[in-house]
Amino acid sequence: MKILIASDGSTSSEPILQEAVSRPWPAGTEFTVVTIVDPFFFTRAPLLLEEAKEKTSQALREQAKPLSDAGWAVQTEVILESPRHALPRIAGALNADLILLGSHGRGTVGRLLLGSTAQAVLRHAGCSVEIVRRVRPGRSLTAEMRVLIPTDGSEHAEHALHVVATQPWPPQTEFRIVASPEYPVLIGEYPYYAPEQLSELTACSRDHAVASAATGEKLLGDTGFKVSQAVIEPLDSPAHAILAAAEVWLPDLIVMGSHGRRGFDRLVLGSVSETVALYANCSVEVVRKPAPIL
Repeated sequence: MKILIASDGSTSSEPILQEAVSRPWPAGTEFTVVTIVDPFFFTRAPLLLEEAKEKTSQALREQAKPLSDAGWAVQTEVILESPRHALPRIAGALNADLILLGSHGRGTVGRLLLGSTAQAVLRHAGCSVEIVRRVRPGRSLTAEMRVLIPTDGSEHAEHALHVVATQPWPPQTEFRIVASPEYPVLIGEYPYYAPEQLSELTACSRDHAVASAATGEKLLGDTGFKVSQAVIEPLDSPAHAILAAAEVWLPDLIVMGSHGRRGFDRLVLGSVSETVALYANCSVEVVRKPAPIL
């Protein structure tokens, strides 16, 4: 497994290295830790840019030391480029399986700063992306993890479940699969459907959610970890339902597919995955299904 870690030297990068060191990974995993320095701000001072690059390189090697001390293969690099463009490009060049990216916090400004880079990486990276946030107080990823896995029964959601099932996890890991029905949205008189048709659509959607959650529980049942499943109310959107479920269950990580069943989700990352990744209070991994080899 090849993992690309994006560090900007701020305190928001600390949880990334902590999680990378704490979590188990497949044997032979290789890490590349990079810091992206945007040369635009040094246009009028090229000598300062070289000085900044050298100091950043030294700091980056020190940051990555816990990974090498833990026995993993690690390389570091400082890239002079816009972070939004550099991270997807580097991940592609490395043939990375996962990008670990930090969060700048949960405040309004933090979300805007996060969105400018993370949104671009989430949408354009050809591999899975995890937005890493600080571990809740009292939790240790070395011994235990609570992993929430939303599913809508799509091939992308099932791929995320397969990824979870085949990866190593701490010994006391607990999985919870959740599915949310997508009920018809009533606007005005909603003249195109008779009441009995709406009732049937609602029942079918709930049955699909029940079946999706059950399928996910069965798929993870052979992992040896504790697994539970639930059908959650959709609220005003599936994304908000997932965020609400996370606030109740308090996971350390949410793992979900990059695309859902909606047509728009196939064109852009998907409002559900993107909203959860940007607004959850825990780490979120958006799993991208590899493109078929032609």
